Amino acid sequence: MPVEGGSSSGSTSAARHPKQKRKAHSLSIRRTNSTEERPAGIQRGDMLEGQDSKLPLSLRHNLLDLFGQIEREFENLYIENIELRREIDSLNERLTGDGQTVDGGDPTKGALKTKASHSTSQLSQKLKTTYKASTSKIVSSFKATAGSRAVCQLLKEYMGHRDGIWDLSITRTVPVVLGTASADHSALLWSIETGKCLLRYAGHAGSVNSIKFHPTEQMALTASGDQTAHIWRYMVQLPVPQPTPDVSAPCDEDQDSSDREEGEVDGEGPCEVPTVRVATATLKSHQGVVIAADWLVGGRQVVTASWDRAANLYEVETSELVHSLSGHDQELTHCCTHPTQRLVVTSSRDTTFRLWDFRDPSIHSVNVFQGHTDTVTSAVFTVGDNVVSGSDDRTVKVWDLKNMRSPIATIRTDSAVNRISVSANQRIIALPHDNRQVRLFDMSGVRLARLPRSNRMGHRRMVCCTAWNEENQSCNLFTCGFDRQAIGWNINIPALLQEK
Repeated sequence: MPVEGGSSSGSTSAARHPKQKRKAHSLSIRRTNSTEERPAGIQRGDMLEGQDSKLPLSLRHNLLDLFGQIEREFENLYIENIELRREIDSLNERLTGDGQTVDGGDPTKGALKTKASHSTSQLSQKLKTTYKASTSKIVSSFKATAGSRAVCQLLKEYMGHRDGIWDLSITRTVPVVLGTASADHSALLWSIETGKCLLRYAGHAGSVNSIKFHPTEQMALTASGDQTAHIWRYMVQLPVPQPTPDVSAPCDEDQDSSDREEGEVDGEGPCEVPTVRVATATLKSHQGVVIAADWLVGGRQVVTASWDRAANLYEVETSELVHSLSGHDQELTHCCTHPTQRLVVTSSRDTTFRLWDFRDPSIHSVNVFQGHTDTVTSAVFTVGDNVVSGSDDRTVKVWDLKNMRSPIATIRTDSAVNRISVSANQRIIALPHDNRQVRLFDMSGVRLARLPRSNRMGHRRMVCCTAWNEENQSCNLFTCGFDRQAIGWNINIPALLQEK
């Protein structure tokens, strides 16, 4: 996690709390689609119904069909390889017999060797071609299945930070820009369309751990490892969008982006953009790293969460401390406010998250929830009456505010979950993982899609945070990671929900 005053990626990443080693999950596949092993008179559906599984029957049928195709492709490849090996052995035996009748000084021996080498090379090339064709069919079947799930296209990459990016957010007022908070002690504002850096905030003396924008004014709230939170004003002018280049054109440079040096940065850096260095207000009551901050509904108060195990509520106009919210047993990791009500949720390394109610000015109540077994990395509100919590225990849980005794849905993943976000209109949960993946789920826990990731696309190190920006039928999802970049994705919502 972010550290106090850290500036290098080595120091900041080393200061993150170590996570327990976990055993890798293994998947065993039972070959129920094989006609040789299936008892006579028993159909596939009968066998599936007799097996204990939580997967829907239609999905299991689909998986069995896919694995059946894979098995048949490999069987055909295996048979072809056996035949080709026999041809190679036969050719070697014939060449060996011919070689015995040729004198050592016969000039035809060199030609014989050349012929043998040429024949062997042809057979080797045939083996490679057959293998490549067969495996391409298998890979294409996987790609077709994944492509039918959703349409997730890379929109833009935002590069310019000199250290890992912990958090990002979208402004709620016009002009709509992207904000990023980084361990390099700065926060940057970006043009979403062009990827150009528009403004740099350099008022903090430590890692900038979060950034949130005022609901109605051009003000930003940042939390930092220097034990403070800053409120600062910004003014930006969006550049004119340039024509989109043809991404389908062949690229001459095939450099693996994972091999890129740490100091190499694509795009326009922040050194030549306007810089704000003085905060409008500084909130100083914490005794440890301020890990997160957010605006309460209306924008007249803010809440901060700190490693000193407390969350503080401040008046924006006077910067005065209104309440100190204590009770967590270990460091806080995140805080979030409800979009329409005076509710705050804080999460902690003590495996709990707490719901604070400030709707009654004379009294505030608190509820403690213990649904996780490891650090709760974030808990966020949805537009409705739900809270979604993510944890280092590799689970995400959906809770009902009206009855939070137990979660209404549990999502189990293969990696620790960082700062999650939920889209306002479609209520889609975006999960950033330590293993560099980003997955999308609905509120009932059904997996919808996984963002593409390859050597030339996606994050190269852990993904720290996600944020949504919805527009009509399509929406944009933004992700950031410790690889120093933020990425914008276009999510085709109708295609996403159609496959659901």
